[in-house]
Amino acid sequence: MLRDALEQFMTFLKAERGLAQNTQMSYRRELERFCQYLEDDGCDKIELITQEHIRGYLEARLNDEEDPVKERTLAHNLVSIRQWMTFLVGDGLIEANPAEHIDIPKYAQRDPVYLNESEVDALLKAPNETTAEGLRDRAMIELLYATGMRVSELVNLNLRDLDLDNGCITAHGKGSKDRLIPMGECAHLWIQRYLETSRPELLSKAPSNVPTLFVTRQGSGMTRQGFWKNLKKYALEAGIRKEISPHKLRHTFATHLIAHGADLLAVKEMLGHADISSTQIYTHVSRERLKQVFVEFHPRMHEP
Repeated sequence: MLRDALEQFMTFLKAERGLAQNTQMSYRRELERFCQYLEDDGCDKIELITQEHIRGYLEARLNDEEDPVKERTLAHNLVSIRQWMTFLVGDGLIEANPAEHIDIPKYAQRDPVYLNESEVDALLKAPNETTAEGLRDRAMIELLYATGMRVSELVNLNLRDLDLDNGCITAHGKGSKDRLIPMGECAHLWIQRYLETSRPELLSKAPSNVPTLFVTRQGSGMTRQGFWKNLKKYALEAGIRKEISPHKLRHTFATHLIAHGADLLAVKEMLGHADISSTQIYTHVSRERLKQVFVEFHPRMHEP
């Protein structure tokens, strides 16, 4: 049955692939929608799934007036189906992968939105460092910009993840993959100030053994939603007009590194990307720099 085969695949993703919880949930949502489409079409057995079923599903998703999808989302849908079918072939549950020769829809890769260096300076200066919360937030923004961590990695940091002697921090990435990232002198300084003054004050009425690095006055760790809300407030106070999010600071980190000559492979490792293709979107700054050089210096660029 379809649903039984789906549960087997989900168990595989969790136990053998070690995918993050959010990634597992994404697979489940997409594949349950596909199963519903198959059942509505009278297909209730995995061995009956054909290329026509998959193409029909993708077309239905693309043309759904109530919940239309973009081509990029459609590509994700097909990847999920293809991997499920590959798993079923590997387990001997079906003979061939019906999704194997279906092309992933092409979509335009847009350059990531990021802050320029003056905007980053303004954002960093926005928190009120004379308060415990302001100093904590300054340290969090400094660390996020210095390391390019995902916001989930930032809020899940524990004290044991800090190596202040060597100026590094251990981030716990997707799929339980850890990586060591240098934090730089500025972030190192603000983290030290936070640990010496702000964190003890925030935890003055909480248990002394709280392991989380960034905390609230309730003794709990900062949440993604809480940090996101604070970041938006500081961006507004700093006069930044761009729509800002923690992930855009990750874009900013990578873009500024590439702009100042960092090696793409080194940036890939710091970001925790599994594939270099995910990091290549940040070469847009190199392209822009080449265009500027061409316009400024090529002898035939301007009319005589």
